[in-house]
Amino acid sequence: MVEIGELAPDFELPDTELKKVKLSALKGKVVVLAFYPAAFTQVCTKEMCTFRDSMAKFNQVNAVVLGISVDPPFSNKAFKEHNKLNFTILSDYNREVVKKYNVAWEFPALPGYVLAKRAVFVIDKEGKVRYKWVSDDPTKEPPYDEIEKVVKSLS
Repeated sequence: MVEIGELAPDFELPDTELKKVKLSALKGKVVVLAFYPAAFTQVCTKEMCTFRDSMAKFNQVNAVVLGISVDPPFSNKAFKEHNKLNFTILSDYNREVVKKYNVAWEFPALPGYVLAKRAVFVIDKEGKVRYKWVSDDPTKEPPYDEIEKVVKSLS
């Protein structure tokens, strides 16, 4: 389990344009990792659109938001375009990152089908985890105000 104060596990994932994004390449910036179960579902859409609508606050403090799901890059691209998301969406199609961060969730209706739990990690400029929120309830949204306060305090 990734804990507060630990170095965030590094990873490299494709974005919606199939360009690789490496977490360690973002050192020097505050990074918000927002894991979500599935594109085009009601709560995930609401969550990602809430981050979209808050991007001005994150941009003011030079923070980076990365949405991460196990959906393929092509589905994520359609999801990003449809919802006019203004931050990077990454595809953990091989489920490596959800396992590294211990946020893998087996969807009850489809045994063996692994999604991401809804989870948010805030990583400081040195690459350490400074905030962690993980929900076992996929219908629960993260505490957005709390996340914004942590990001602001690290900038």
